[in-house]
Amino acid sequence: MYRYDDYDRTMVRQRAAQFRDQVQRRLSGALTEEAFTPLRLMNGLYLQRHAYMLRIAIPYGVLSSDQMRKLAHIARRYDRG
Repeated sequence: MYRYDDYDRTMVRQRAAQFRDQVQRRLSGALTEEAFTPLRLMNGLYLQRHAYMLRIAIPYGVLSSDQMRKLAHIARRYDRG
């Protein structure tokens, strides 16, 4: 299983903050859908049948049981599980 070091954690936090800002700008109307499309695609957010789908990247395709439980929790809480 891949182990994140301080560099990885910092990079992930920065990317998440950047994407959060982009989403907020899109929701407020400061960013058009046309301008937002390449940004959301780079971050794994796809429009599928009139609803958004978020893909996640899993290093080497391996999750610990704790990570899998957390992912299930997120899916149940923020979507339809």
